[in-house]
Amino acid sequence: MRCPYCHSTNNKVIDSRPSREANAIRRRRECLNCSRRFTTYEQVEETMPLIVKKDGRREPYQRTKISEGIKKACEKRPVSIDAIEDFLDDLEREMLEGNQREIPSTWIGEKVMAKLREWDDVAYVRFASVYRHFTDATDFMKEIRHLLESRQAAESKE
Repeated sequence: MRCPYCHSTNNKVIDSRPSREANAIRRRRECLNCSRRFTTYEQVEETMPLIVKKDGRREPYQRTKISEGIKKACEKRPVSIDAIEDFLDDLEREMLEGNQREIPSTWIGEKVMAKLREWDDVAYVRFASVYRHFTDATDFMKEIRHLLESRQAAESKE
């Protein structure tokens, strides 16, 4: 480990403990060259599966790409950033637990759609319009009609 102050690699660990989220080890270090202290975090590097796009291309998983799409759909809607981050954490955990090397982008898209439908109808329709490539107002109307019908069916069951 290189000291951030003098760039020496000569240092010792003073204290070691789990981070608050318990997903990393926090290490307090002291540089033996300049005597300054600094903190490092050690964390397991998890290999996310490749994403298989609809056209067959494969690309690395990008949390920010999914996050930005969800945030755009939820813009000016009552969905918190914390809820989005928690969903993304759960999604990644599910992807890793599946032990698959590749995951279809449609699987991720459907998970996002289901969560948005739970959170907010407007955010759901916004995301659906991009995800399902709506071409005109009739596509919006069909999706809204389908959404309302499923809501009414769920309410009648209660």
